[in-house]
Amino acid sequence: MILQRTLGQPISATGVGLHSGERVRLALYPAPADSGIVFRRTDLQPAVDVRAEPSLVNDTRLSSTLVTDAGVRVGTIEHLMSAFAGLGIDNLLVEVTAAEIPIMDGSAAPFIYLLQEAGIADQDKPKRFIRVREPVEVVEGDKWVRLDPHDGFTVELSIEFNHPAFNRAPQKVKIDFADHSYVDEISRARTFGFMHEVEYMKSQGLGLGGNLGNAIVIDDEYVLNPEGLRFPDEFVRHKILDAIGDLYIVGHPLIAAFSGHKSGHAMNNALLRKLLATPSAWEYVSFKDPLDVPSSFHRLPEVR
Repeated sequence: MILQRTLGQPISATGVGLHSGERVRLALYPAPADSGIVFRRTDLQPAVDVRAEPSLVNDTRLSSTLVTDAGVRVGTIEHLMSAFAGLGIDNLLVEVTAAEIPIMDGSAAPFIYLLQEAGIADQDKPKRFIRVREPVEVVEGDKWVRLDPHDGFTVELSIEFNHPAFNRAPQKVKIDFADHSYVDEISRARTFGFMHEVEYMKSQGLGLGGNLGNAIVIDDEYVLNPEGLRFPDEFVRHKILDAIGDLYIVGHPLIAAFSGHKSGHAMNNALLRKLLATPSAWEYVSFKDPLDVPSSFHRLPEVR
């Protein structure tokens, strides 16, 4: 039987919030089967728990942010959620001392490292997947995202920036996770932004913690980071990383083909909400025999 997963032991790290600029302590704890991913704001008295679910993604300005009816926020969750998806972790308690997850190096790789250091443990309940049974699509002008039935998990995204740094790189990538490793090919791709956006972002209270150590920064022509890009197509690979994290807010791995053009956090969330609102388009499935699991999920790291 394919089982749910949590951490083997607690682990913590400290970093800075990308948008708030605040110092944040992040602590990850094992959680019971069927509890999902729960964020706990320990800086509030009493502490407040916020469950990761699509209906609570109520701020998508440059990140995915959970906002409760009472206004409690947990922001920039997509890179951490992407790491959970990449390692197949179903249940976890995430404690944070601020309203935002630390940005680390702008990718999911530091979170992958933390999770692997803590170890991954099987639990006594079957893992539940969401199988997409009918196409679901969200279109806004020339932007679109889509989920199609597929016996596995693939992501195909394209971006469109009329800019020299982007014109030198592929702006479309398809990853079939039956053949490719999330950890090796997606997790290290960093977030990116333009110098000319910095002042506007700061006027909106965003990007206050951004620097060349946690984002790719681009001027009118070039990438400013001295080390350059980690992949020739790092920009679109990061969009794939974001999309995987945004989709995992549904709480289960998707058996589907996800595709999109010029998509972002808002559209990814709108797609999840439309999927859940269309009962005929999806179903929960579990697998007693590991050989029945689609090959896209065979690459999940071994439990240790």
